[in-house]
Amino acid sequence: MGFSRLAETTAPAARIGLGLAAVGRPAYITLGRDRDLPADRTVEAMRQRSQELLDTAYVHGVRYLDAARSYGRAEEFLADWLAGHPEVRDVVVGSKWGYTYVADWRTDAPTHEVKDHSAGAYERQRGLTDALLGDRLDVYQIHSLTPDSPALTDRALHERLAALAAEGVTIGVSTSGPHQADAIRAALGVEAGGAPLFRTFQTTYNLLEPSAGAALVEARDAGRSVIVKEAVANGRLAAPEAAPPAVRQVAEETGSTPDAVALAAVLHRPWANVVLSGAATVPQLRSNLAAATLRLNERQLALLDGLVEEPEAYWRHRAELPWA
Repeated sequence: MGFSRLAETTAPAARIGLGLAAVGRPAYITLGRDRDLPADRTVEAMRQRSQELLDTAYVHGVRYLDAARSYGRAEEFLADWLAGHPEVRDVVVGSKWGYTYVADWRTDAPTHEVKDHSAGAYERQRGLTDALLGDRLDVYQIHSLTPDSPALTDRALHERLAALAAEGVTIGVSTSGPHQADAIRAALGVEAGGAPLFRTFQTTYNLLEPSAGAALVEARDAGRSVIVKEAVANGRLAAPEAAPPAVRQVAEETGSTPDAVALAAVLHRPWANVVLSGAATVPQLRSNLAAATLRLNERQLALLDGLVEEPEAYWRHRAELPWA
């Protein structure tokens, strides 16, 4: 049990994980969903799409699978896949609690998820996760921790999380927002029973928004593991017609695709244990997986490093992306 089992897998694609945010619910903020998904996004259609992605990911060497309570039915879809493949025992399964999905499978819902980092929310959502994933759960993270979250100071919650850690589940956090570095550093200092509580840090990091980089280096130096999410910036770095010119140039030079370049640039960071693909189609996933063996030279990396946006501007733009 636990995230550390990933160290047993040395295949290049093992550094890429599959996130199910884009296929666990009918609406999300990734660009291009009208192109990537059918107009009639029934539960069964999305279940089938998730199974196709999981099959492809596993065959190509992906071993970290990521869900969350707020990803609609992602935990259910993942549980179905695991049940249908009892021979698969070498994947590491992660999920998150702290947001509740409230859109009732509607793409036009006024609100899609509600945040609650209280101990009560943990107990409620932990029970739901346990009913679906049971002893297959390896990593359980607080979803979208920010510096003002009560989860950083709630000792009763810390005791509950430490009890789960004692059962072999790795406890971690995911972070969001322009102050991710502050949240990471605060979480690094949280202890329970005299030992560090949070062992994994799942953080938004990409060519446009690398502001958490120094804090993630500190996390790795402290012996924690780093999972990078949103490496293609919700599609902003992925579409051939919309990716920044520097990304398209490097893609042309390397005979690859913009999404692979964006992912490869993050994989070049030695502190990144796993970089998530949020693919919604099998061709997208295969394109993402090419990043595992794509090598970028120093000139290309320097060119890509020039794409950085101010964190506040990046997160403001992200908040304006439509749920589609």
